[in-house]
Amino acid sequence: MVAKLFVKFGNYINMSRIGKQPVIIPAKVEVKYVDSMLTVKGPKGELKQLVLPEVNLEISDKEILVSVKRPKIKTQRAYWGLYQRLISNMVKGVTEGFEKKMEMIGVGYKAQVQGKTLVLNVAFSHPVNFPIAEGLNISVDKNVITINGIDKQLVGEAAANLRKIRKPEPYKGKGIKYIDEIVRRKDGKKVGAK
Repeated sequence: MVAKLFVKFGNYINMSRIGKQPVIIPAKVEVKYVDSMLTVKGPKGELKQLVLPEVNLEISDKEILVSVKRPKIKTQRAYWGLYQRLISNMVKGVTEGFEKKMEMIGVGYKAQVQGKTLVLNVAFSHPVNFPIAEGLNISVDKNVITINGIDKQLVGEAAANLRKIRKPEPYKGKGIKYIDEIVRRKDGKKVGAK
């Protein structure tokens, strides 16, 4: 009985729940794997990813299977799930793209795109220039800033850096936040009765 449990547990350890899932290749996506460089090309653009030597890729017409050479080693099991997710995000990026929406809350807060720069007026004595990285598209509609791109990491990093410029404060909620972010509010100082 104990031996059977150990065998089951051992097999479970050697598998990655995320890594073993195949990445489906849509009809309009082209995948190439040459000299450890994976290239995924689709309607929205092209993405490249360097693949570590510990990771194996099996590419067919309809799917990509990710595996590792030595699944008993913890770091290689981590690579297994990581690369499955990276490749899955690449395929999604070149077909659908990624989007983050940011909300500005504050009196007189304004933003506008000027060429490859987002100019922010967020209660500083001067406007803040936020450079728009290559591969990103930023648009502004009233107090909502939308960041679009095919690279999930690049979109997420730009959103995080934009939020850092004026983090939402807990008293009045002023600042730049993700549109679905809930800011925990605090009560201001209360003056006691004399």
